[in-house]
Amino acid sequence: MPSEAKTKPTDASVEAFLDAVENPVRREDGKVVAKMLAEVTGETPVMWGPGIVGYGSYKGPTGDWPIVGFSPRKANLVLYVLSGVAEELDLLDRLGPHKTGRSCLYIGKLSNVDLGVLRKLAELTLSIMRHRYPVR
Repeated sequence: MPSEAKTKPTDASVEAFLDAVENPVRREDGKVVAKMLAEVTGETPVMWGPGIVGYGSYKGPTGDWPIVGFSPRKANLVLYVLSGVAEELDLLDRLGPHKTGRSCLYIGKLSNVDLGVLRKLAELTLSIMRHRYPVR
């Protein structure tokens, strides 16, 4: 039996979380991404654990997770907007300076990337995730 996920939705305030981000650039970048993901998903942001802002949810093999989300961490703005499909490669090539992990996109500063391309990545992932995990 899989262990219970530690990252779960909370009642914590997304606005208070973003306002408390120490680095002013990361704080403002977080607010821009929060607004963009709310527009893309049509969902109200929810804190998942103490440090992830998530939108929507799906039941995966390890429990419930946000469909897309982000976290304004000290080193990078981390966006959970990658789904692992080939269509992402062209968008990532056009995005600007970034690094990737399995489902994570790491950005130093939003001002260094193309926000239109970032939005398209979020839209693509949202579409794929909603297809893979239909609303329950």
